[in-house]
Amino acid sequence: MAANDGGAQFEAHLSEIAASTETLLDRLLGPSPAAGERARPERLLKAMRYASLGGGKRFRPFLVVESAALFAVPQERSLMAAAALECVHCYSLVHDDMPAMDNDDLRRGRPTLHRAFDEATAILVGDSLLTFAFDILARPETHPDPAIRSALVLGLARAAGLGGMAGGQMLDLAAEGRFAATQPQLDLPDVEQLQAMKTGALLRYACVAGAILGSADGRKRTALDRFGATIGEAFQIADDILDVEGDVATVGKATRKDADARKATAVGILGVAQAKKKLFGLIEQAEAALAPFGRDAALLQAAARFVAERRA
Repeated sequence: MAANDGGAQFEAHLSEIAASTETLLDRLLGPSPAAGERARPERLLKAMRYASLGGGKRFRPFLVVESAALFAVPQERSLMAAAALECVHCYSLVHDDMPAMDNDDLRRGRPTLHRAFDEATAILVGDSLLTFAFDILARPETHPDPAIRSALVLGLARAAGLGGMAGGQMLDLAAEGRFAATQPQLDLPDVEQLQAMKTGALLRYACVAGAILGSADGRKRTALDRFGATIGEAFQIADDILDVEGDVATVGKATRKDADARKATAVGILGVAQAKKKLFGLIEQAEAALAPFGRDAALLQAAARFVAERRA
């Protein structure tokens, strides 16, 4: 397959999975209460839909679906896991944008949720999307085997919580000097640890979730774990480069905020040129990690290249 053909196929499939994820989230976040729910308050539901529908490339759902496809998992199952992960991702964006965190006014080219609604609603949207993610994973539609569903729940909890995304966000705030008189000086290993938790953990889980759904053997699960971890590191470096080189119209959010906040990033430590060199080295490692799957992993390899080349 030619590189251009592979890129075109990737873009088409990314759009297809994004549309399918959107359709599923639209259904799951409908007005009718699910069994065990008393009611779905109109304002909260409207805000949850604002946060999770109508935006984003759905790259994490793509990784779930394509990783699961390596094991012939029915897409209706992998999309459920993908939707759950996207709920966690969207919750994290809502909370990260709030004044107590990154204090952003723009997300995906439109007002952040706390600006479009209010801060109290934004807190409740984050709480609701996080818990809703585990509601989705626990449903038999996700997988008929309770052990598989339990493994998915445990994996997402670990990726999203204390030792994953939330812990990484705390490290990020500490690195800004929020909790001390002076701003700490982080070296590259410190930054890599922070980013592996804050950004990388959910991307890594996206790939491992496919392996869980497919009851992968140890070798193939390890391969996807390694691929996901490497993609996670690459994704954050690419994001940091966009913060330096991108513009608001293209990226869809404020840029150059890391430097203004004196945040420790790989770009800030290495410089743009060396950060790009590291980025493309990580992409090569990610592609190599997929060797056990041969040509079946062509779309995931294209996804790795997308991470390095993205402009938004």
